[in-house]
Amino acid sequence: MLSRLLKYTFILSAALVLAGGFSGCNKKLDLMPTSVVSQANQWKALEDARSGVMGMYGLLRTALAEGNNYWLWGEFRSGNFQSVSRPDLKAVIESNLNASYPLVQNATDWRRFYAAINSCNVLIENLEGCLKDQRYTKAYYDLDIAQARALRAFTYFLMVRIWGDVPLITTSGEGKNFEQFERTSEAHVLSFAKTELEEVAKDLPFIYSGEDLEFKFPTNYYDQGSGFWLNAPFTRLAAYAILAHISAWQGSYLDVATYTDFVISNADKANVFLSTTDNLVDPQGLFAGGFDNYRQLVAFPFIKNRGETTIDGHIENLTLANTTAFGMSKQLPDVYIPKERITTIFSEPDDERFSINLDVSPPQYRTAYFENFNAEIPVFKKIRVIDGGQYADGKFAVFNSSIIFTRLEEIKLLRAEAMAVLGNTSQALLGLNEVRLQRGLSLGFTDDKALLLNAIFIERTRELMGEGWFWYDLIRFNKLLHFSSQLTSWTSNGGIYWPVSKEVLKRNTKITQTEFWK
Repeated sequence: MLSRLLKYTFILSAALVLAGGFSGCNKKLDLMPTSVVSQANQWKALEDARSGVMGMYGLLRTALAEGNNYWLWGEFRSGNFQSVSRPDLKAVIESNLNASYPLVQNATDWRRFYAAINSCNVLIENLEGCLKDQRYTKAYYDLDIAQARALRAFTYFLMVRIWGDVPLITTSGEGKNFEQFERTSEAHVLSFAKTELEEVAKDLPFIYSGEDLEFKFPTNYYDQGSGFWLNAPFTRLAAYAILAHISAWQGSYLDVATYTDFVISNADKANVFLSTTDNLVDPQGLFAGGFDNYRQLVAFPFIKNRGETTIDGHIENLTLANTTAFGMSKQLPDVYIPKERITTIFSEPDDERFSINLDVSPPQYRTAYFENFNAEIPVFKKIRVIDGGQYADGKFAVFNSSIIFTRLEEIKLLRAEAMAVLGNTSQALLGLNEVRLQRGLSLGFTDDKALLLNAIFIERTRELMGEGWFWYDLIRFNKLLHFSSQLTSWTSNGGIYWPVSKEVLKRNTKITQTEFWK
């Protein structure tokens, strides 16, 4: 049996969190205009197509990174992190999302997402014009259209997780009434996104500029080798990984099982493998992106040698401080995980990420995820790509860590979740134990469904800490086991979503505020 110390650890930790809630160096990730390459006569050449494709990814990265929103939405709300002294971060942690702080108000605004969606729509409508350039072949066209549709579908899924019902717009917003759309039901938007991804997945390669056994993809995509395109363009595995998550959000676990099986079974075709703990926390490892890092299955990298170093859009800006290693100039981090929470989550003595073995003298500490643990405020150091991962002294408060939506460990745990829900205990344990063994833990065994699901979700909490998953996992887990009456109520009345910003409501009279936030 799994250790009884683990039983309902995730539930208890989440319940405590919810209870607390109720009581270039100078580059700026600016909001791009919604009108991107608007006139059809601007789509004439291969270079125009490339600019359009790169613009789509850049705009979505901006939507996620601006104001560190990605972590406000998924990691900090009712999460394990606590604010040291900032009331705006405290408001997010306590789900006080109507607070008037600029940080909170910025996170309620979905217009950046619609800038990315509009760039996809513009490309889909105008890309055919680039076929006039003989260098821009039908293979390029088919691949770029597939990317635009996949990126648009992914963007809508991200928005649904944050706001629930959102306007579904599939034509470019060049007209004066671009913003005048009503909210579309969450179910319809997810159905659209899922259909889009299913249709285009086969038109995406496993590796860009790689070996093409299907003879349908450009062999040297935009004159760059496979190393240049790692992690940024959506691959076939990325499409299926996103499909798995849309299905999990819908509660369609048979589909989750199918899609995750495809990803895991074909991972080697994309050079995607599990990461060692050392690679996971190395400043030049998993989160650094760059050449030869295939492990970021769906991610938005910030590559230093491409001039993508920024201050905003990285969790390090909030979690690091001037401690023993990889510190910052500030004495304390903005957010931290309390010591008692850390020891509750990491309760097994051999965990390579963090553990304390009291059975030996002196006690043995493993601190890959944390430093300064014996101080009042520990520092979360798992992700610390400072200035390209080159500088350990913390003098350069600029970062290059990737925003990673999913990686193979996450997909294996998602598949384990699906198998547990479907009653296939052996397959659920297989996925769970693969990740546990990768982190130095022993095999877990249980045939109790609730206990198994709890073990899977606590493993997700440990493995994915700082990667923007906690809040969404909490919602999904509560839908399965109904451990929190408050979360159950919020799920039914819209409280799990963020309110729509006042600016959006002001500009679009057809949008109504979510009932919970009125």
